[in-house]
Amino acid sequence: MMAANVEQKLPVLPQSKLVKTEYLGLENSIPLVISPQSDAVDLIAWAAGEQQFIENSLVRHGALLFRNFDVSEAHVFEQFVKAISGELIEYSERTSPRSSVTGRVYTSTDYPASESIFPHNESSYNITFPMKIFFFCHTPATRGGSTPIADTRKVFQRIDPRIRARFVEEKYLYVRNFDSDLGLPWQTVFQTTDKATVESYCRNAGIECEWRGEDRLRTRQVRAAVARHPRTHEWVWFNHATFFHISTLEPRVRDALLKMVTEEDLPNNTYYGDGSRIEPAALDALRAAYQQELIAFPWHKGDILMLDNMLTAHARQPFEGPRKILTAMSEPYNWDSI
Repeated sequence: MMAANVEQKLPVLPQSKLVKTEYLGLENSIPLVISPQSDAVDLIAWAAGEQQFIENSLVRHGALLFRNFDVSEAHVFEQFVKAISGELIEYSERTSPRSSVTGRVYTSTDYPASESIFPHNESSYNITFPMKIFFFCHTPATRGGSTPIADTRKVFQRIDPRIRARFVEEKYLYVRNFDSDLGLPWQTVFQTTDKATVESYCRNAGIECEWRGEDRLRTRQVRAAVARHPRTHEWVWFNHATFFHISTLEPRVRDALLKMVTEEDLPNNTYYGDGSRIEPAALDALRAAYQQELIAFPWHKGDILMLDNMLTAHARQPFEGPRKILTAMSEPYNWDSI
């Protein structure tokens, strides 16, 4: 993993009287850091008047880090997101545990501190996904806990063309099993207790669903693995095929799961779109492509990280001590529009 050199900073855009822009390190083009020229700069007021500058910078870089502004609470973070891109969207078709903080601001994934989270693009498996995702550092960890990011344009280029070609042709199949003992229950994922509502959602989202017993559910959805960004028209590696594959889990977690259930009953797993298994060598190559592009940097209290969700994947490192990173999403985009 590449770690940003936080001691060297390179100006990359003309300075304005209110903010300055720079990189965290000489070798990294993401994230672009935007910071105030003085303590008097109001981030929300500035952002509301500079939406085009922010949008152009985001499309160019894929990730913006707003640092050293006076942001301390969740409601200020929420106002900032609304000032840039309108109303926040709900976390739908959930795959990880999160808690609502205020409105549609959530805690980032509530996994144990000792666990890492593999790089992914938020809700890429969902027929409607957020084009933008934001993270706010309320409380940085004592040790570790960064949110590494990776340019999915570069990830795409790193993948063996033969592997890419098969995923382009066949897409990938995402299989979920909802059981009260493993993973999130379907009532949490779909935010309803009504089976008919779940069935209707699945029909509209291109998901096959099968009730198995009184309260167990299996879903299957075929999704594309690559896409062209609607503004840059560049190819991006935009999927959860690697993230949800059983082999990407830590060995002890994977082995424990496979002792409890058969492969077909796993909470999450992926296959080629025709249902055949993805070769271990292909999965190793995909994981390597992500890891080679990851850039990590330590959180500072009050940081806001803004990502174009198609251009930039995000992850999480294990941590020690208290850590509170909040997240919000905006600008729903449909796969059919790509």
